[in-house]
Amino acid sequence: MRKITAYLAAVAVCAAMMTACGSNSGANSTADTTEAATTVAEETTLEETTEETTESDETTEAETEAEAEDDEENYDTGDASLDNVRNQDEIGENELLVISFGTSFNDSRRLTIGAIEDALEEAFPDYSVRRGFTANIIIDHVQKRDGVLIDDVDAALQRAVDNGVKNLVVQPTHLMNGLEYNDLVDQVAGYADAFESVTFGEPLLTSDDDFKRVETAITDWTKDYDDGETAIVFMGHGTEAESNGVYQKMQDLLTADGFANYYIGTVEATPSLDDVLAAVEAGEYKRVILEPLMVVAGDHANNDMASDEEDSWKTAFTNAGYEVECVLRGLGENEEIRALYVEHAQAAIDKATESAE
Repeated sequence: MRKITAYLAAVAVCAAMMTACGSNSGANSTADTTEAATTVAEETTLEETTEETTESDETTEAETEAEAEDDEENYDTGDASLDNVRNQDEIGENELLVISFGTSFNDSRRLTIGAIEDALEEAFPDYSVRRGFTANIIIDHVQKRDGVLIDDVDAALQRAVDNGVKNLVVQPTHLMNGLEYNDLVDQVAGYADAFESVTFGEPLLTSDDDFKRVETAITDWTKDYDDGETAIVFMGHGTEAESNGVYQKMQDLLTADGFANYYIGTVEATPSLDDVLAAVEAGEYKRVILEPLMVVAGDHANNDMASDEEDSWKTAFTNAGYEVECVLRGLGENEEIRALYVEHAQAAIDKATESAE
């Protein structure tokens, strides 16, 4: 590699501040040998299954969405042909590769990830904007269901190599500098020798200014619901990594700035649904607005948050006696959020330019 610049100083600061069965076998008597053998086999199978499940749960957040992606869908996610998958060749020397976790909800993908990519393309006409998803389970699902192939990270990087790209800027749409973001940095590093320069843009929530900007964006977005009797609840994904602290930091910022009826929770970490429900019940609200604190309004938003399933957030708040309204839109639909991603990409491009001089 002749040059690689990882634009991660602020990310490291944020991460540092906040910073993811034994066998019970054996025959009891000689007379019970056959029964014991059967028991051992059953227990061994159970043990192996448990171990595999544990390992699966710890890999990536893709496993959560995989369950729904593999099921036969009985709902319409929109027309996949309307979405620009941005896997074209003839890239040129400068590429801006936008990396997202991804979603199989076609309309949301176009209105969120697609809208971010469009904003980046408009802001940087000297760069060819291309797409890569980290979740292969989503890529496979969309290809099987809709006949549309989206590049995964390796395919996108190899496409850049094959097209003779010299200057690669990678802008993730990730919310935070978490495990998946770090894995992405390592993955791109494996291709770095093929380019003259590689730079990374920061995730959405990195600096204190980012948090303030996102706070303003989401409170302005929901101000019409703020009538003094409504709790406005945003549902994030959550992670076991220390970067999960971004959710509590956003909650603390909202509270400190006087948005006492705004609440942040997560699907898979803390603050949990129970935490948020208890906080809302401590107030005097009649209505609850539920909205995802995620770039896309995909499986988590539609099922974990807004469905009528017994364990959904909608059901939990309804059972608690509230009038509930679910707003199914991802952060990528917000113009101010898109502008923040553009600024992060601009900073990465500026860093690359400075290093080249």
